[in-house]
Amino acid sequence: MPKVKAAAAGSKTDAKMVAFAEKVFASVVGDEETREEISIFDVSEDCPIIHHARSDQLLLETKESTEKRKKRAYQAQTMAVAMSEKQSLISIQESEVGVPTYQDVPAFQRVAILGDYASGMTVEDFELVCNGLYRALTIREKYMRLSYQRFPSTASKYLRAIEGETWKSEDQVQPVFTSPPKPGKNPLSLDGLPENLGYHARMKDGVIYVYPSKEAAGKNQPKDLSYPDYETFIDDMNFLIALIAQGPTKTYTHHRLKFLQSKFNVHEMLNETEEMKEVKNNPHRDFYNCRKVDTHIHAAACMNQKHLLRFIKKSYRVDADRVVHDAKGSKMTLKELFASLKLHPYDLTVDSLDVHAGRQTFQRFDKFNAKYNPVGASELRDLYMKTENYIDGEYFATIIKEVGSDLEDSRYQYAEPRLSIYGRSPKEWTNLANWFTKHQVYSPNLKWMIQVPRIYDIFRSKDFVPHFGKMLENIFLPAFEATINPQSNKELSVLLKHVTGFDSVDDESKHSGHMFCTKSPKPEEWTAEKNPSYTYYIYYMYANIMVLNQLRKERGMNTFQFRPHCGEAGAVTHLLAAFMTADNISHGLNLKKSPVLQYLYFLAQIPIAMSPLSNNSLFLEYAKNPLREFHQKGLVISLSTDDPMQFHYTKEPLMEEYAIAAQVFKLSTCDMCEISKNSVLQSGLSMEEKTHFLGPNFLKEGPEGNDIRKTNVAQIRMAYRYETICYEFNLIKEELKSSD
Repeated sequence: MPKVKAAAAGSKTDAKMVAFAEKVFASVVGDEETREEISIFDVSEDCPIIHHARSDQLLLETKESTEKRKKRAYQAQTMAVAMSEKQSLISIQESEVGVPTYQDVPAFQRVAILGDYASGMTVEDFELVCNGLYRALTIREKYMRLSYQRFPSTASKYLRAIEGETWKSEDQVQPVFTSPPKPGKNPLSLDGLPENLGYHARMKDGVIYVYPSKEAAGKNQPKDLSYPDYETFIDDMNFLIALIAQGPTKTYTHHRLKFLQSKFNVHEMLNETEEMKEVKNNPHRDFYNCRKVDTHIHAAACMNQKHLLRFIKKSYRVDADRVVHDAKGSKMTLKELFASLKLHPYDLTVDSLDVHAGRQTFQRFDKFNAKYNPVGASELRDLYMKTENYIDGEYFATIIKEVGSDLEDSRYQYAEPRLSIYGRSPKEWTNLANWFTKHQVYSPNLKWMIQVPRIYDIFRSKDFVPHFGKMLENIFLPAFEATINPQSNKELSVLLKHVTGFDSVDDESKHSGHMFCTKSPKPEEWTAEKNPSYTYYIYYMYANIMVLNQLRKERGMNTFQFRPHCGEAGAVTHLLAAFMTADNISHGLNLKKSPVLQYLYFLAQIPIAMSPLSNNSLFLEYAKNPLREFHQKGLVISLSTDDPMQFHYTKEPLMEEYAIAAQVFKLSTCDMCEISKNSVLQSGLSMEEKTHFLGPNFLKEGPEGNDIRKTNVAQIRMAYRYETICYEFNLIKEELKSSD
């Protein structure tokens, strides 16, 4: 179990701040659909009220505050100079000990700001801001360590420095992924699975608890694992809600983000030629043969529309007389099925297939979901894109294996397709595992994830589940049981070895109206047909993944990341919940509405899988996508396809995504390779694979962890990124140390 050091995060939020947070949260929930672009979490570009308030505050500064400001300005000057000298020293020392020249950082022009780095803010406000940002980061660090998810070492080092403690590398945690099979070994072999531990798993208040035995379960004596503390989580969440709505914090983070963007533009202007020179002098490697991972793709739409059309026609030629469908007890051959739909595959085109999203799906998630039905027929979706049907998902498995084969042929591209577990029945896991092993759905270029649609309201209205707790139990209990006793369900145990994470999916713009708080009903008490809020789902998914990861880590098994869809639409508080619980997220568009959260995502280096072509058809026009802006500021972004069947035209949808982004946002080769590298780091590729693709030091941050021979990312770019984030952390550290 990792040590959790989060002193500030352990303190309770005062009652005044909790009341403010609840008021803010209630206003967001109550007005989610009608909120204006500039919300309580945002700062307008030019707000005269802010300028007047700032002037008034500065006039009221005391003599003591003025002295502090002068001291701060001096610290800023020495800090900038020290950082520059330190970087030069590192390069010299590396050369002296014989490190190859490709690891050195060439000389480049640095951008430095001398003087008062918090100009326009009172000393008291700046201290308040720094304390808030520090506590926010310790909150995330705590929840990442508890669940064996990643937290950057640079951030961790600065947090320990603020606390006056020594950073220890052994305190860092990393997720564990299954290594690639050795040559000649079957990756889906059912042999050699661990023995039964004899533990007992049972759900309590929406979380699976593990007991040494049934007798211990009867006495409520769970194993010594860390279990989530509901009230502490709510308290931490209330603090973060108050923080992102706090005036001084919004102002400060807004200024820092604008500065980061401007700083990158100046860096690019001064050093683009030098970065390009580095890349040009790098033998063998270019953008095409850099490894890149499609970090967000759904298995049901992982093929392009032409691929699906070809497969439908081929299956009809080969299997026209095969029984493939059961319509309420009436068996139908493939020919009879098409005849009942008044169709013939020969006449089908990509236009008549009608699976591509377009202008008609913009802001219409219901119409988008209908695009999963070829020619509008749910029967064809069940036949070709489902794991459970009359032919046991054979066609779907074949399509996915063909996609995997295409990726293997490309050699340098990988994908992380999502398979669905709905929570309607505990048998879903067994059925999915049987499909996976029976059809040998394995490719070294595919890393699997489980997505959980937020559709409890549908299941409850049809009386499939009695309460929300039962849905959670159906989702997580089989995974716990297969971890405790792999022999009891060998197929599921093998599937879980190849699963790298969980995703939470659905339309975020759907309004819940529920405010997640200490008064929220427990999952077993949630019997209403109304869907719980996004944050409610996120908390209980995280809580169960956290306990499951601890159990699997104890057994020496792979662990799971939590990587939800987040920030595509809906309330900004979705991104706050993910900040606390998620290793990385998909979409993240709404970060542009909250400078505080955006700055925190930057400081914590939380990866974001962005899909601008998908957003263009659903929520946000391509030219307005913040991808370029996020990249400039230093947020960790990767490019992903989401649904190639709906959004892409070519055989290589991920390359299509990169090509369009490069043209629209004018990305350089270095930009493209940096985004590619981010995708590998963000992904569920194993430690061995990442070492092979990125170099042996990939876990180190900054230029020291970059092997340009493998990544094709200029050392100048990596040095700039590292120095920039260190400078931002230094501002916080120096202020908190000086105020002690």
